[in-house]
Amino acid sequence: MEKRKRRLGDRKDGVLLRELDAMHFVVPNIHPNRCDNEAYISERIDVTALNEWLKRQNAQETDFPYTMFHVIVAALLKTVTLRPKLNRFIQNKNFYQRNRLSASFVVKKEFDDESEEALAFIYAEPEDTVHTVHEKIRAQIKDCRRDDVTDRSTQSMEILNKMPRFLSKSLVRFITWLDRHGWCPNFLIATDPYYSSVILSNLGSIKLKSGYHHLTNWGTNSLFCIIGEKKLSPFFDENGNVNMRESVDLGLTIDERLADGYYYSKSVKLLRRLLEQPELLELPMNEKVEL
Repeated sequence: MEKRKRRLGDRKDGVLLRELDAMHFVVPNIHPNRCDNEAYISERIDVTALNEWLKRQNAQETDFPYTMFHVIVAALLKTVTLRPKLNRFIQNKNFYQRNRLSASFVVKKEFDDESEEALAFIYAEPEDTVHTVHEKIRAQIKDCRRDDVTDRSTQSMEILNKMPRFLSKSLVRFITWLDRHGWCPNFLIATDPYYSSVILSNLGSIKLKSGYHHLTNWGTNSLFCIIGEKKLSPFFDENGNVNMRESVDLGLTIDERLADGYYYSKSVKLLRRLLEQPELLELPMNEKVEL
């Protein structure tokens, strides 16, 4: 993101948008809660070309193979880079443009009922490609699966959990007030997924269908993506002929106050094109894609 001099009203994680049209100024005041403004979009992606691309990449990459999840993360980050209204958030009834672009997801240390979870958080830069995103995910997963390391957000929650209930509840109320004003210290939120541009949940990795996940009033996250299990689905051509192809369903939850339906429609169209033509993700994030 472009660096600007911080002004009165800005937050450490976002710039206050001061020149809004009347509707976008009024809406956060009459609909202040993010959870009351969730919009849901379902998108089915033909992954035929994506599967072929993965085969080509993994012919050389055997240590940490590319997966569909890595490509979806990169596609979402490129989409948000080129559609910057998706990287806005509303907090305390104000519109902000986020300073940085980030993605977060939960890493299960082992596929076991009792296994712990860790929070992974990556930042994207304008020059990033699917390959640099792949390396960032590799580093995060490696750290998350270490037994001797716990992410900072989990450490903070553990401290609150061990306090007397009356004290921890009072502290949580105070922290929530800090959150509303953008004053939460970094040690509390450095790896908090609800402070990222986009959160992803790969339900397909545990053999579940796609669905939707709610947003939260805590934090600043305004875009959540659920990834379902790959499956065969019917696709129709312009003549009405049907072909069965492998597909994946994405469930997107977005804060509808950030932009209008046309803006979201073009954004989803871009995301679908990037996933159906994954070679476009080998270009820098900020390189435009014609729709």
